[in-house]
Amino acid sequence: MLIHEGWENHLRVDGYVVHAEIRNDKIWIYYDGIEDGITEELVASGVPKDRIVLAFHPPEVRQHTGYAIP
Repeated sequence: MLIHEGWENHLRVDGYVVHAEIRNDKIWIYYDGIEDGITEELVASGVPKDRIVLAFHPPEVRQHTGYAIP
C-alpha cells in the first residue's frame, strides 16, 4: 500500500494512492490512484499482463480487460 496522509482543517486525513498485493505469483491491484496508472507502469517495466489482476473490477468484468483472470 502507498498512502497519503496529512492534515485538513485541523483533522487528520489519509487515503490510498495505490493498494496492491502479490498473491499466487500475480500482482493484484485493488486501487490505482496514480495519474497515469501503476498498471501501465508495471507493463512498461516488463511485467506481463497475464501476471496483473485488476481486482478493482468485478470478477465477471476481468475477463474482458486483457489482464489476468485469477
